[in-house]
Amino acid sequence: MARVIGGPAAWRGPEIVDSPEWKIELTPEHVEELRVALRGIDQPDRSLRSITRDDFPLPTLASVLAGVQDELVDGRGFVLLRGVPVDELSERQAELMYWGIGLYVGVPIHQKGEDDLLLHIRDMGLDRNDPLVRGFQTSARLDYHADSSDVVGLLCIRPAMRGGVSTIVSAVAVHDEIVRRRPDLAEVLHERWWHDRRSGDGPESFFQCPIFAEEGGKLFAHYGRAYIDSAPRGEGVPDLTAAQVEAMDLLDELDNSPDFVLNMNFAPGDIQFLNNYRIMHARTDYEDYPEPERKRDLIRLWLVLDRDLGLPPDFEAGGITPRSAALSR
Repeated sequence: MARVIGGPAAWRGPEIVDSPEWKIELTPEHVEELRVALRGIDQPDRSLRSITRDDFPLPTLASVLAGVQDELVDGRGFVLLRGVPVDELSERQAELMYWGIGLYVGVPIHQKGEDDLLLHIRDMGLDRNDPLVRGFQTSARLDYHADSSDVVGLLCIRPAMRGGVSTIVSAVAVHDEIVRRRPDLAEVLHERWWHDRRSGDGPESFFQCPIFAEEGGKLFAHYGRAYIDSAPRGEGVPDLTAAQVEAMDLLDELDNSPDFVLNMNFAPGDIQFLNNYRIMHARTDYEDYPEPERKRDLIRLWLVLDRDLGLPPDFEAGGITPRSAALSR
């Protein structure tokens, strides 16, 4: 039976919006370490996969980033790291520096194609209603969801002219409220659901995973309504039931409630790290500057953590890259 989980990850936005505890400001010493480490890997033909932590030494920042991982797993489930010196970097240098930082948090995995280890989140002018288009490729609002990795990182190079606000909620807090209000729907959300990877039309594009699952006293979440709504396009995938639709309607209502939401307006050099099993994130729609060089640009990194997270079996294999495959590389 679904039950209230609680704990440090069960926060509500209005209660912590003014807290400095989820923000980490890089010191001048940290920034200089990043500059020095970048010089060691800044070669035009250097591939990302060839760069290891040993190639990107961070004498004092390393312990800060280890603390970031601990906070993601055992704390609130998110961190905002501020002060990466993107204004002085070329696009390639920003990618390399971000890659080096990410190696201290987790193991990067591909996101769309085999070589998409870093993805620029830009408006590509695609149709949001196309079932094979992923929301980050447009400027449209993104509903609350979790990505297909243990951790997602977003480095802000440039914000939009208007909009594009990142909003997050605690999946644990929302889950617990559903248990209190509608325990019957909480049970539905703990059942196995069909999800669509939108990687094609074959059976490999579809998998089953609960929206919420408890394992070892911890809650795990995986949600993206658009990817659930489109799953019945798969052969043998049934239509959603009335109870499933009602459960998602309540989940969406709470996800968007000001009682739960925490808004983040990114500045250049901010990195948002989220635990995808504890945090759901969304984005408001946005309008870009007309000049190409001023358009909104975030760089996304997907990471798996080289530690035992106690994941339910469906969560181990439900992403684009199974965790075991990523960690064995």
